[in-house]
Amino acid sequence: MSNAVPPLLTALVDDAAVFPPGSMPLPDAVPAHLRHRDGPWAAMIGPLLVPAADLPEIGATVDVGVVGEPGAVERALGTIPGHLTVRQVESPVAKRGEDPAPGIEQLAGLLRKHEQEPWVWYFEVPLAWGLMRGLDQLARLRAEGLPAAAKFRTGGLAAELFPTPVELAAVICACRDRELPFKLTAGLHHAVRHTDPDTGLVHHGFLNVLAATLAAARGGDPTELAGILAGTDALPLTLAIRGQLDQPRPLWVGFGSCSVDEPVTDLTNLGLLPRKVPA
Repeated sequence: MSNAVPPLLTALVDDAAVFPPGSMPLPDAVPAHLRHRDGPWAAMIGPLLVPAADLPEIGATVDVGVVGEPGAVERALGTIPGHLTVRQVESPVAKRGEDPAPGIEQLAGLLRKHEQEPWVWYFEVPLAWGLMRGLDQLARLRAEGLPAAAKFRTGGLAAELFPTPVELAAVICACRDRELPFKLTAGLHHAVRHTDPDTGLVHHGFLNVLAATLAAARGGDPTELAGILAGTDALPLTLAIRGQLDQPRPLWVGFGSCSVDEPVTDLTNLGLLPRKVPA
């Protein structure tokens, strides 16, 4: 494996090829993922994210993240094929407008049944009512020594699923203050904040999120972070990140993307990944 991927970008992108909008069929997604894992950018790529019910359909040896409602996850974890290595479990704990507390307790119970396993558990908490109390619950689980982390949705098919820069900045700071790792999903298709020409929806940029997380780690407040998240100029983001490439990434675990190639292309074009891969 080459050393093309700097520490700051290591394991940044989980392979969510089978999920919308990519929706790649699983028989195609598995060999494509294995090619990525054998390629020059392997260090930047996390596990293949798979719906819980589809695990039995995978015949190859591969690292996976299990995604689904708590009930589906519980059924899947009872019959994991021996050739699969589970790296993480991801499950929503509530719908928007619902109290996340009961769902967090339900998933925490399942985590405790499997706490001897080396899996990270991502509790997907809606960015809505009850959020901060939910983050407090997750922080208490981590204080018990349990591998609980947060997951937030940053996009979708409707405008209300895209948090504003102010909302996302507040969440990043809230996780920082609780020493709570988090991952993101949906909407992060490109490095820099932009408007999708087909839908008119404004998408967050994963480079914006990375720069904002670095600012949070050094004590930045929500106002500073919101300004970074709202930026549409790649140059200041790139400059803020380039000097930190040799450092491990704080707080933000990474994000799931239906295309591994898009982040690689953007980072290469911005000079944060080398165009010529070292031997």
